[in-house]
Amino acid sequence: MRARLVGGVIAAATAALVAAGCSDSGTAPPAASPAAAPTAAPSPSAAAPISPEHNQADVMFAQGMIPHHVQAIAMSSQASSRAASQEVKDLAARIDQAQAPEIEQMHQMLDTWGAPRPQPGSTAMPGMPGHAMPGMPLGDMSMHGMMSDAQMQQLAAQSGASFDRMFLQMMIEHHTGAVQMAQMEQAQGLNPQAKELAGAIVATQQQEITEMQALLSRV
Repeated sequence: MRARLVGGVIAAATAALVAAGCSDSGTAPPAASPAAAPTAAPSPSAAAPISPEHNQADVMFAQGMIPHHVQAIAMSSQASSRAASQEVKDLAARIDQAQAPEIEQMHQMLDTWGAPRPQPGSTAMPGMPGHAMPGMPLGDMSMHGMMSDAQMQQLAAQSGASFDRMFLQMMIEHHTGAVQMAQMEQAQGLNPQAKELAGAIVATQQQEITEMQALLSRV
């Protein structure tokens, strides 16, 4: 009788476990909480609209800095195939990546203000004939730090260590000119976004000038 009772208890416990197992196998596991979607970097079109508030200094800053940046990119694009120093190649790639979006931003500024974009190949400071920007000698309308066509051709003829040295020398001069132009916008401009961009150019390019001066002593 006792054996029969024990056997019944074991059988009942086994049946309960089997039933629980069947019940669990039919229940879907709790759904995992959805992973947070990565936040995409804002595209230029998604950025804050350009303020229409501006003055002539803002227009001249954008119209002058666009071709200045275009030339810097033209110089930097040669480094990947001509430079010997990996540090020079890396620097040139950073210049390219930083300045291309700034060109687009300045195009948007000019479009918003109803001002013309600079003509491709422009190397003169925009302004009325015979009038220089404040702080510039009258008649000196060439943009700060811009290379001549002859200098650009000379750079294109270099390779290896000679390219590295010429690129750094030219880009230091080029950056110095861009800093001067940006500081002029900081002092005389009105548009908050143009002044903010000018501040970013000053900070970035002054840092790169220091980096290039150090590189020049090693190549």
